[in-house]
Amino acid sequence: MKWFARKTRQDIWDETIEGPLGDIEAAARIRAICEAASASAAGSAQNDKRESARYERAAKVAMEIAMNISDGLMRDDAVRRIVDLCMKAGDLKTAQILFRAIHASWIRETVQRDHPTLAQ
Repeated sequence: MKWFARKTRQDIWDETIEGPLGDIEAAARIRAICEAASASAAGSAQNDKRESARYERAAKVAMEIAMNISDGLMRDDAVRRIVDLCMKAGDLKTAQILFRAIHASWIRETVQRDHPTLAQ
């Protein structure tokens, strides 16, 4: 009888990116990462160590991708999604830092409305 190594599920944020992403692809990838990491963020807020590690990896990759988006509005919208993910995880410190990086006033206002604690 052969024993096979258990294949682990690869998260979208752990997938290798082939070549540079354009702004639209980068924004779509960040959106997908934030959606996929939503449950981990919620687990992180409940002090689940495994889910916290998954959330932190996802947020880190999303932030790295966002830094390479050249279009200001697309970058601000991507950062807004990451802020939402951080807030779901209870990661107020990171969310505040990212919030300050948003330049578009209407996106900042939306984030402030959704997360009033960031404005303090």
